[in-house]
Amino acid sequence: MTREGELSVRGSVIRLVQGDITELDVDVIVNAANSALRMGGGVAGAILRKGGKKIQDECDRIRYCPVGGAVITTGGMLKARYIIHAVGPRYGEGNEDEKLRNATLNSLKVADKQSLESIAFPAISTGIFGFPTHRCAGVMLPTAKSYLENVKTGLRQVIFCLYDGETYRVFSETLRELP
Repeated sequence: MTREGELSVRGSVIRLVQGDITELDVDVIVNAANSALRMGGGVAGAILRKGGKKIQDECDRIRYCPVGGAVITTGGMLKARYIIHAVGPRYGEGNEDEKLRNATLNSLKVADKQSLESIAFPAISTGIFGFPTHRCAGVMLPTAKSYLENVKTGLRQVIFCLYDGETYRVFSETLRELP
């Protein structure tokens, strides 16, 4: 069943929302991270400003995450209890779709390993990493749908929190076109 901004999948839901991911009341939000786990601008900067230095301190202890990988920290002062730091590809580095698929899939696996029920993703790699929004939606949404269809999961909500109207529009069109 598909509605504007929502898709039901085996007792779970994929939902699109427009807004600020740091304001969501979910179990875990996903940070569009870099391999060094340094939180500077974009989504990471917003998370650090609102969630506090403790998050960066935890990232500093982890030190590294490969492209396509995902690691978890606490949520600091955010509403979300945890943050999954997923490292997406830089546009033009090669094999970007597979790397973004892995970052999405590994984030879902980390959430399940923690027995979490709700996760919120941004449009990973579409900011400073320059990945095209339509390709991002075309990778992330089918990956989430396939995971919910094929994996025994405790996740009940997979949210894509999209910062601006154009990104929301692209993700909404892609969600409607999913088989």
